[in-house]
Amino acid sequence: MGDLAKIFKAYDVRGVVPDELDEPTAEAVGAAFVEVTGAGSVVVAHDMRESSPPLAEAFIRGARSRGADVVHAGLGSTDLLYYASGSLGLPGVMFTASHNPARYNGMKMCRSGAVPIGGDTGLTEIRDRAAELVGATFAPGGSVIGKDLLTGYADHLRALVDLRGIRPLKVVVDAGNGMGGHTVPAVFDGLPIELTPLYFELDGNFPNHEANPLEPQNLVDLQRAVVERGADLGLAFDGDADRCWVIDERGESVSPSAVTALVAARELAKHPGATIIHNLITSLGVPEIVREHGGVPVRTRVGHSFIKAEMARTGAVFGGEHSAHYYFRDFWYADSGLLAAMHVLAALGEQDGPLSQLVGAYSRYHASGEVNSAVSDQAEALKRVREEFAGRGEFDELDGLTVAGSGWWFNLRASNTEPLLRLNAEAADETKMTAIRDEVLAIVGKVSE
Repeated sequence: MGDLAKIFKAYDVRGVVPDELDEPTAEAVGAAFVEVTGAGSVVVAHDMRESSPPLAEAFIRGARSRGADVVHAGLGSTDLLYYASGSLGLPGVMFTASHNPARYNGMKMCRSGAVPIGGDTGLTEIRDRAAELVGATFAPGGSVIGKDLLTGYADHLRALVDLRGIRPLKVVVDAGNGMGGHTVPAVFDGLPIELTPLYFELDGNFPNHEANPLEPQNLVDLQRAVVERGADLGLAFDGDADRCWVIDERGESVSPSAVTALVAARELAKHPGATIIHNLITSLGVPEIVREHGGVPVRTRVGHSFIKAEMARTGAVFGGEHSAHYYFRDFWYADSGLLAAMHVLAALGEQDGPLSQLVGAYSRYHASGEVNSAVSDQAEALKRVREEFAGRGEFDELDGLTVAGSGWWFNLRASNTEPLLRLNAEAADETKMTAIRDEVLAIVGKVSE
């Protein structure tokens, strides 16, 4: 039987199949989801992992047992599920473990209109009720119908960012055998884009590399292909294709902070004076650029449920995270990696210069990127770092520990899904950034010994 206490995280469900997440557990969660949300109908989609279809079917059985009708969208990306929830006006559940290895699976849940469900907004209640229902008998009640939503999803994205008039672009896309291989061809079809696909075959065993573009080794094939083919840019998607990583024409990574600033500038041109959300790990350059373009930057903690809630509260037009998640008011405040990629394509295709030159204007600081450390006692490691940096900068505990000094800052926070501490550091010059990064890692490393 699955371990509910372990697999329910701050803003989604994630665990190893079948040890932590199995079909009886998914069935119980389906029934609990309907009970807690009061949903009369639910839309369900899943990624390409081998365990996803049976887990989705189990969830559907549980949901139907409580009288809910189910719209089964089948294969889809997470942002396709958000499109389904928004356009159909239904609560939704996506079966995916995103960028995690093949043995994992999970659920991302939302209310009608893609409104997130997190620990403070229903996820805890769903967990507790599911724990009571595990092992129960679930008799069918509501109906289930299959519905193809890919065409509608593609049409919606193409209406939000019109790429028909851009100059022709050569684009290499690495789908990592994930759901980008399903959605990208539908969205790019007929546009002035010469597409070179890498690993578009749907395969939840990830035979080529993990579908996690945050890890540099997973970008090597894309970087090589961009340079060899003389492409204008490269795009890498994670397993459920809600995140997108950008590679410039030289094969160099484009910081998600630079992408956030670029998209923010485009949205502010359409919506003068609007609010832009950025999490506390994005570059200091993001709020600077937002202000320079007449916008209002709002800083928030990491995680899609927190960012979506803050966007809804402030009416923000756009939000960006360091982890290559990008959120749009016109997309029900939900995140879509492909929509962010289309903004980059539009900005590039509307002028004649290379991408490296275009994004250079949005890159002002030197960042470490996210550095993960396996730490058994996370609280002790954070305590040691606090002690070592006492008196050296301003402390902020909005999300983990942020320490900011003159021309530098770092954030150290516990992962919501893995036994890791995540470090992000940034400074005005690379030498200072490297020194701060290495000092924090050395302190954390001593705790791990």
